[in-house]
Amino acid sequence: MPARKRIRYRGTGSAGKVPVAGIRDRSTNQVRANVVEDVSRITLQTFVLGGIATGAKVYTDEASAYDRIPNREKVKHGVGEYVRGQAHTNGIESFWAMLKRAHKGTFHQLNAKHLQRYLDEFAGSHNMRGLDTIDQMASIARGLDRKRLRYRELVG
Repeated sequence: MPARKRIRYRGTGSAGKVPVAGIRDRSTNQVRANVVEDVSRITLQTFVLGGIATGAKVYTDEASAYDRIPNREKVKHGVGEYVRGQAHTNGIESFWAMLKRAHKGTFHQLNAKHLQRYLDEFAGSHNMRGLDTIDQMASIARGLDRKRLRYRELVG
């Protein structure tokens, strides 16, 4: 977003928000997103390094929490840089945009208690979007096997 438009959208920052982290594998186009305890260096690096193969190239923004990740290349959003060669975060940012659109248009409120379930739902939808409808339905049916969410667990 151009800097002149960004000024209009200044918000409250992270106050009152639950931190989440996500990674996207460029080769498989698979996304993994989790609620995290905090956005500290240890938490974010543990999340990223736990979800990638050893020696994988990692592309991030300029957040200092990622500074010690090996084989990392970053783009500097703060100075208007969004793509430099293969370095960009467009894939995961499109996932966050989809989640935010659903929050504004469908769900209106994402309760912190169930936020991981929302993340799982949207990551699953993203990860299956290339499948035919029948294959998507079969995958969902396989995932439901021996799973049950009781009402008292949902609201308790």
